[in-house]
This record gives sequence, structure tokens and C-alpha cells, in this order.
Amino acid sequence: MRNNQPVTNVETPVPEGRFIYSRTDLSGTIVAANDLFVELSGFSREELLGSPHNLVRHPDMPTAAFADLWGALKAGNPWAGYVKNRRKDGGFYWVHAFASPVRENGKITGYESVRRTVPADLKPKLESAYRKVREGRTLLISTQN
Repeated sequence: MRNNQPVTNVETPVPEGRFIYSRTDLSGTIVAANDLFVELSGFSREELLGSPHNLVRHPDMPTAAFADLWGALKAGNPWAGYVKNRRKDGGFYWVHAFASPVRENGKITGYESVRRTVPADLKPKLESAYRKVREGRTLLISTQN
């Protein structure tokens, strides 16, 4: 799993009522990104396009979360969950992500994700839960199936 470093404890909030959008090809390479994704990630559009989406993966995220996401998408199903992303400067931002396959003429040609803010009171609970998963003290409960 990609381990993007360094990290800081500086959070950038996702603006209420605004949505982050990105689209990837079948291998997870970014092919489209909206302005808010560029702004929050801290990467330029040129740095994002053509890069693997895990460029923004935060090391606090459990591997199991991404295994669940990719398992759902490759099976042709949507996925929703909470994700802590890493900014280029090492800071982070929390999102509630909804990812789904993109179909053209009945064939999956890529994936897209729309993300929004996470309620502030939920973030400490997510940090604790994901820490337990990373430490092997609990399993990730999938919302798929």
C-alpha cells in the first residue's frame, strides 16, 4: 500500500455544501478532477491528472478500507465510506465518499467519486475506529453486499 509521507496534524475543512469530484480509468489513474479536488489536495491539476488516485492516500487509512472499495468497484457495485485524505503539504481533509463504476455501452470503463464534508463530531470516532482496524484490534465492517 502506498504510504504518503510526511504528514502533519493540520486539517483543511471541506466546505459545507460543496462537492469534490474525480474520475479514474480502470487502473485508478486520475483522468478528471474538479476545482475543489485540486484546491483541497494542494496538488496542481497537472500533478493530479495522469497520477494514481492513491496520491492522496493518508497513511492513517486502513488497507482494509481500500480493499473493500476496490472489491466493490471491480464487482460493478458502488461504494460509500469515510476517507481521510492527505494533502500535498502533509495536512489532511476528511470526506464522505461515494464511488461508482462508470459504464459506457454496458461496459465498465472507469470509476468516479463524489465526496462531501464529514460532520465534525464524527471525525474523532472515525480516527479511533480506523486506528483499531490498523492495529488489528477490530475488523472493518463493510457496508457492501
